[in-house]
Amino acid sequence: MSQLFVTLMNNPIIAAINNLDSLDTALNSNCNIIFLNTGNIFNLKDISNRVKSKNKDLYIYIDSIDGFSKDTWGLEYISKNIQLDGIITKKQNLVKLSKDMGIFTIEKIIIHDSITLENALATLKTLRPHAIELSPGILLKIIQRVFQETMIPIIASGLLEEKLEIHNALKAGAVGISSSNNKIWYEKY
Repeated sequence: MSQLFVTLMNNPIIAAINNLDSLDTALNSNCNIIFLNTGNIFNLKDISNRVKSKNKDLYIYIDSIDGFSKDTWGLEYISKNIQLDGIITKKQNLVKLSKDMGIFTIEKIIIHDSITLENALATLKTLRPHAIELSPGILLKIIQRVFQETMIPIIASGLLEEKLEIHNALKAGAVGISSSNNKIWYEKY
């Protein structure tokens, strides 16, 4: 079992960092996992060191990191030079590359409509990432369907604001909740 899933059993809430001003709050929160959705070539190593100094796991949304090429070389540089536990990407070529390189890979999927859902299901069944970050997380029926059809663990993200919504997403089959709402980071679930 992956470290991500073991950690989520203790606390299913993941601190999503969209702005570096919230990093200190996340590092001092109950969250044991950080999804880094911002950063650049100059500050990524420092961010990683800060996260690791707090004994927290770091997953980097590589598509949003400025200054890195989104190809084999950029992925190889990050995996060899930055302490991380995995990557997150929407790019199918990076899902395959990172898995081939032995990096824990989370594919980020945003469901807009039924066509997006069907296309996502088809690619998930082919690429088989280690986990899925599914947004918006309030779509309980979609969480259930994606899990039932792929058997890939799902992290719900987006628009989850209340404790009941979080409980419902977990009950629907999500193994974790990724949120940039720092009020959620301090709750017990």
